[in-house]
Amino acid sequence: MGDKGYQGIHKLHAKSRIPKNKPLRGELNREEKKSNQELAKVRVVGEHINRKLKIFKILSDRYRNRRKRFALRFNLIAGLYNYELRLPKAESA
Repeated sequence: MGDKGYQGIHKLHAKSRIPKNKPLRGELNREEKKSNQELAKVRVVGEHINRKLKIFKILSDRYRNRRKRFALRFNLIAGLYNYELRLPKAESA
């Protein structure tokens, strides 16, 4: 799944899904709009996870340490995020 910036990805990956573009001086029909909205609902979950992981800067900055330890550190950060997901939500007063 990708956004509109991934046009042409069907050449590399046949099962890829990207939103339908609006035709020049035209409109999308209801089915195309609904399909784009459903794709966006699925994609936003992944985008939020990417945002959370980038807070740790291991994905957003250049990694300058030993390459062998990148996977270990990334897995630790992913574990922290998964642990955070399991914590009960604090009720707001």
